[in-house]
Amino acid sequence: MGFSVRVAPGIRIRASSRGVRTSIGPRAARLHVGSGRPGVSTGFGPVGFYTSLGGGRRTSGHAPAAAGRSVAAAAKAEAAQDLARALQNIENLHRAEFTVSQKPVALETALPDEAAIRRRHRRAARAGVGFFDLAGRRQAKAAADAAAQDEISAESARLKSERGARQAELDASWESFTANDPELVMGALFTAFEDNDAPAAPVAVDGDSVSVVVLVPDVDVVPERYPTTTDAGNLSLRKMTKSQQADLYTLMVCGLVLVTVKEAFAVAPGLEETRVVAIRVPRQDAYGQPVVEPVLACSVDRSALRGIQWGSADAGHVLADAATELVINRKGAAKVLTPLDLGQEPDIARVLERVDVGELLQHG
Repeated sequence: MGFSVRVAPGIRIRASSRGVRTSIGPRAARLHVGSGRPGVSTGFGPVGFYTSLGGGRRTSGHAPAAAGRSVAAAAKAEAAQDLARALQNIENLHRAEFTVSQKPVALETALPDEAAIRRRHRRAARAGVGFFDLAGRRQAKAAADAAAQDEISAESARLKSERGARQAELDASWESFTANDPELVMGALFTAFEDNDAPAAPVAVDGDSVSVVVLVPDVDVVPERYPTTTDAGNLSLRKMTKSQQADLYTLMVCGLVLVTVKEAFAVAPGLEETRVVAIRVPRQDAYGQPVVEPVLACSVDRSALRGIQWGSADAGHVLADAATELVINRKGAAKVLTPLDLGQEPDIARVLERVDVGELLQHG
């Protein structure tokens, strides 16, 4: 039994009884890292090739060995490009922009079909008038046009009144929304977070502050290698150090938290503070329940995000500088991101008690 999760564009995590594997890129050129030896694969239709980067090679299909090596080399080059793009995506997570919610405007109602109304009245008025009774027909037409104009004016007034009533309802709803009505804000955020790569859920709205929980991937999603070149100019997929992996993982978590904060502020213009708890679920316990590990908690004010140089500042520095509160635990020489001690953080524990982690996992 296993499951698959798309972490970011171009990155998919697969977990099974054999461990966790990260696949990067399309089937035509895909890099595989994680449990077992790293490798590259390529596939076209029913034929596929797989090359281990740690020694040894196995192939499927009936291509000659030389052709297999050529395809594998091309796949390795393509996979290196995909890996570089994936690493860049992680670095740019926090730079995503969102459309700010605007006051809704009631749709214009289609105007009455004046020509059709006049034709209907004229037909009715002339029904009892002889064809050669020109004077009678003129009088009928004049009376019909007057009656038609009265109907057109009345219908236009009715439609205008209905649109005004709809706009008044929208204005009242917008006023409540921007005043941070909990039900309206929670509903808007639930909808906005539905398609996020990192599932998130609003937990509570208190005045102009919202509490949000975001589910981040486990550390195993970070690739073990990165593309580079040897002194001779040959392509190489070099193994990351533990520190490099820890830094990249922390950067990803910070990026996912920041992008959630930015989206919350864009969706709900009345909010001034977003409090976020980032959790991960590395495994299930003996009872089949998810083991939840909070790895970061922060509070960010809307005003603190103004003036940030998003194009150059990385997610870690932005969060460190912008957060009014930041709880994070990095241990050891490699600065590995480790779970927070809920015994020391009762407020975070209370937030997590209100989250349906199973539902978050279903959206992952």
